[in-house]
Amino acid sequence: MNNSLKPMDLRTQTQFDTGANVTSSTGLHRYLHLSLYHSSLTPGSQSLRPRMNKRLKPPSKPALNEARFRRAVSQLAPRFTAEELCSVITLEQDPLVCLELFNWASRQPRFSHDVSTYHITIKKLGVAKLYQEMDEVVSKVLDVPHIGSEALFNTIIYFFTEDRKLTKAVNTYKHMRKSKNMECKPSIRTYNLLFSALLSRGRNSYVNHMYMETTRCLFKQMVNDGVEPDIFSLNFMIKGYVLSLHVNDALRIFHQMGVVYKCLPNSYSFDYLIHGLCAQGRTQNAMVLCNDMKKRGFVPSSKSYNSIVNSLALGGEVDEAINLLWEMSKCQRSADLITYQTLLDEICRHQTVGDAKLLLKELLEKELVDNHTCGKLLHRMKENQRK
Repeated sequence: MNNSLKPMDLRTQTQFDTGANVTSSTGLHRYLHLSLYHSSLTPGSQSLRPRMNKRLKPPSKPALNEARFRRAVSQLAPRFTAEELCSVITLEQDPLVCLELFNWASRQPRFSHDVSTYHITIKKLGVAKLYQEMDEVVSKVLDVPHIGSEALFNTIIYFFTEDRKLTKAVNTYKHMRKSKNMECKPSIRTYNLLFSALLSRGRNSYVNHMYMETTRCLFKQMVNDGVEPDIFSLNFMIKGYVLSLHVNDALRIFHQMGVVYKCLPNSYSFDYLIHGLCAQGRTQNAMVLCNDMKKRGFVPSSKSYNSIVNSLALGGEVDEAINLLWEMSKCQRSADLITYQTLLDEICRHQTVGDAKLLLKELLEKELVDNHTCGKLLHRMKENQRK
């Protein structure tokens, strides 16, 4: 299988060519998904169209403060250096003035930008969310082969991912890999920026599955290039596999930590896995991990506890679920409404309604639920009795 990153894998919904020929089954699924996306944007009434058109209009571009720009220029010597220009741009608060300074300096004889001036200008524009203007500066720096640094390119990747321009972020990463300058090569920080961006794209298991294949290829590329994974990249992989319903792959990464990879699991590593195992009904595996987690001195998160309590209750192990609920309270972890509803429902099913009411009374006395929540839970029990 070819593990190289393919641009099409990273296209966003608005970048996909809906008129293209789709031959593969994967391509067909994407085409159908994106066709539905575009069709959902079709206004359903005349009254909606003006509002949609108004939203699609580009925001008006703020005007340059000429006086402020002239004041900034006056701070530069007649034959200023790149270091001096960088200092002036750093102190300037107006991002449009920073951009105008950058462009003005580009037109001056015997002046050349260096990494610092590109970096500070891109950072100023990115922070101000002037992404179109930032893109123009990025295009210039990518056209100069001898200029660049890992920090500069990581900043570019970060702001591209903030602007949801994942394809451009990946192209910047490819530029880093191709560079002959060792100072421009991707680092673990570069990969973690991309992992984070890829994981944030998913809104359901299908989308997560689609992006996880790209994430897996990227991880393999990182290892093959000799970049040692850290705890963040490994947790990204675990989380990604869990979200895409590949829990066994997540467990494989987990068991390689401290053996194949240098870093040991942290609390997030356990939490992601416990939630994933419970979601698949593998309660006993989740309990083993939870106990291992506590032996290592970690306290499970509220999400982990809620997942296990729900899973135990649904599996008929009501008493064990109740014991874990009290353990949650001692560890200052909060149960959510769904956990209380599930546990009380299963107590009613496997024991008696009286037992469920006794537990609810105890929860109220210990101030683990308020009167409003208690009322909702009692109402639910009455509704279930009528069925």
